[in-house]
Parts: sequence; C-alpha cells; structure tokens
Amino acid sequence: MIARNLFLDELASVRGPDDVVVFTMSPCNYWPQASPSPLNLFVGGAMGYASSVALGLALAAPERRVIVLDGDGSLLMNLGTLVTLGHARPSNLVHFVLENGLYELTGRVGIPGRGAVDFEAIARGAGLEATTYDELEPLAGDLPSLLAPDRPRLVCVRVEPGAREPMQATDTLRRAPELAHEMTTLLAGARA
Repeated sequence: MIARNLFLDELASVRGPDDVVVFTMSPCNYWPQASPSPLNLFVGGAMGYASSVALGLALAAPERRVIVLDGDGSLLMNLGTLVTLGHARPSNLVHFVLENGLYELTGRVGIPGRGAVDFEAIARGAGLEATTYDELEPLAGDLPSLLAPDRPRLVCVRVEPGAREPMQATDTLRRAPELAHEMTTLLAGARA
C-alpha cells in the first residue's frame, strides 16, 4: 500500500504547467498544496462525477492533458463513466483511482465490494488500458509513460487509509465555485 500524499507528491513533480487536474474527495485537502494551480478543479458535492467532468474537459481541450484524481467509493457511484471513456477514447485523459476501500471523507465507512471489486478488470472490460500499483517506487518510475498522451487509461493506486477522523473539505470546498470560474476564464483565454 502507498501513502496517499507521497503518491500525490510524485504526481505533482511530473505534472505539466498546462495540465488540468480534476479531483474529488480524499485528495481535496492535500492536492492544492502539493500542486497549486488555477488548473485544479475540485468536484465536491458531485461524488462520482469527477471523471465525467474531466471527460468533458478532455474533449473540449484536446491540446491539454487532463488528469483525474478519484476515489474508489466515488468511482463506484458512476461506474458507467468507464464505458463512456472507453467509447470516447480521449487520448489526453488519465484517470487515477485511489483505492483505500473506504468512503474516507465521510467517516471511513467501507465501500461496497471492499476487497473484491477489481477496477482494473472493469476498466479493461470497458476498453481502457488499465494497471494497478501497490508500491510507490514502480509507480513513480512509470508516471512519465502513464501520463504520455496516447490513449485513455485508468491507473489504480492502492493507498493506505488516511486519518481516523473524517477529513474536512474546508477552504477547497468553500472556494470551489470561485476556482472553477478562474479555470474557465483561463481556459477560454488560452483558446482565444
């Protein structure tokens, strides 16, 4: 198992300045610190839809890489997105699902199918390239090739559960509409 924030630090170190990152749930308190950018989009209050939002961004801005930071509980709420991604095949989208077996943000409640659900197999069945990591070193070494824009892929990252107390989506959640507006303005300006 991988410490979530160590993975996020590794991802931040290879993130390009034009990469859009759509994130939800458990990464919400750490990702903005690890990789501050106006191209970070927190999808709070829409659990399960980070990948759908990211797909729209990937199709609308094919010149940008779009990275999704999703939770296993969130992905379970919208598994159909994997089929849609497999059909649309945006070459600029990489979907990371952080697997800890918990709805961590809401109090560490176990997800349905905990220990049995195989996101890699589901993604492959939907036509996506998919792989799973449970050790940081091989994942860190593979990140540049995983982020290469050639086809959509799901990267399952088995992470350790975080703190025992429910996490608080404080500043990130409060500022979500403002941050989304800033990103929209930035993306619109880049297209002009």
